[in-house]
Amino acid sequence: MMNSVEVGLVVALAAAISAGIILALLPLLRRYALAHPNARSSHRKSTPQGGGIAVIAATIAVAAGALAAGLYEPGLSPASLWPVFAATAFIAVVGVADDIWTIEVAPRLLLQTLAVVVVVASLPAELRVLPVLPWWVERTILLIGCLWFVNLTNFMDGIDWMTIAEFVPLAIGLTIIGLIGALPVHGVVVALALCGGLIGFAPFNRPVARIFLGDVGSLPIGLLVSWLLILVAGRGHLAAALVLPLYYLADATLTLLRRMIAGEPFWQAHRTHFYQVATDRGFSVAGVVVRVFAVNLALVALAVGSVLWPGPLGGAIALGCGAALVGGLLWSFARGQP
Repeated sequence: MMNSVEVGLVVALAAAISAGIILALLPLLRRYALAHPNARSSHRKSTPQGGGIAVIAATIAVAAGALAAGLYEPGLSPASLWPVFAATAFIAVVGVADDIWTIEVAPRLLLQTLAVVVVVASLPAELRVLPVLPWWVERTILLIGCLWFVNLTNFMDGIDWMTIAEFVPLAIGLTIIGLIGALPVHGVVVALALCGGLIGFAPFNRPVARIFLGDVGSLPIGLLVSWLLILVAGRGHLAAALVLPLYYLADATLTLLRRMIAGEPFWQAHRTHFYQVATDRGFSVAGVVVRVFAVNLALVALAVGSVLWPGPLGGAIALGCGAALVGGLLWSFARGQP
């Protein structure tokens, strides 16, 4: 298991690499990757996007280096993780292309599916999340769930610091539950590297942002985190795997269902997520992300509690309390600022 020095070193290295790459790329991104405001935007001036290049490059580089240094569980072949890193890099390239040229919905979804298939196929054959189901049915559900998580991560990256407020606490939560046995050591390493990469990106994305994450960041972050959550669920902690990302799951899924019921073209970009409605109804961007961050810290505590108190009752309590917290936040966002 990792010690405190190794934990701090992984985070610090990833943060330094991420920040350094952003500083080096900013002039280039200002020339070739500007996001211009439109009716669905939350920003008012053209801003470079593509900061996710730094986050993902730092995450993969530091995680791969740590694995090469021996930070993995006995019996694991580090080579078995290369398909996950390759799929992450591939979907990041898809994100680059979409950021610069825009890819149509169908081919974009097909390319994302290819990356998700590689990640799901790389899972150990003995890993089971829902053992009551046939193996192939479970794998199909995991594939669809991963694909949805990749896209909802992209959908939810709509205001400054939103991805920071979601995934820094989530990565910390994955680290904590990993250190108490609910995530393999290599998963903890990836979570720490991702946390560091996002911390290095955070100063540049602070409202008002100097740079956006872009699809090159949101898509691979969704892929990596969905893989980590499956590893947690595969160790018998399904409740923790659902509680940690519960805010993103609820906001994106409820918004999608609402748009489908209303007969809206749900595949098109829009401004009707709960957090976007909140900014239209009086909440500041800072007010939204602080609330999301605080709720996510509470979700981390609930997820840790479900791991320390395993079983149906502990899981039900964690899910119930998490649903109440997230539901209250969504309701306040929908109501708006008095």
